[in-house]
Amino acid sequence: MLYVVTGPPAAGKSSWIQAHAKATDIVIDLDLMALAMAGPGADHHAHTDVLMRVVHRARFAALNEAYQHLDKTDVYVIHTQPSTKTIKKYERLDARIITVDPGREIVMRRIDAMRQPGMARVASRWYNARRRQSPNAMPQASRPW
Repeated sequence: MLYVVTGPPAAGKSSWIQAHAKATDIVIDLDLMALAMAGPGADHHAHTDVLMRVVHRARFAALNEAYQHLDKTDVYVIHTQPSTKTIKKYERLDARIITVDPGREIVMRRIDAMRQPGMARVASRWYNARRRQSPNAMPQASRPW
């Protein structure tokens, strides 16, 4: 089964996966991939453009390979804000799409405490797009905070 975990930055997408995935599952998380490819002592969320270019290419290759094994293992993918085209692809793959959203106020507090300031703009874009798509959506926390 393919699980696509969406939500704004600092929502708890990685925590949701940690609570649900097994050790034998495949997890494709851009932040973890960047951290694995960065030098020792790298910040968990601040990476150079060059590193991110390499990580995006590796993520693309990992996704394409993982799709070939959905009949053998569960695959968890973090995708903050997939495009309509990408959502359609996930639907063709019979993905279960999970949105983790503890609410805008909590996300913004977490960003202030743990992330780079630019992430607040990314979160605002996520919430603005979400409001246009489904104004009555209920937030879902990844875990009690």
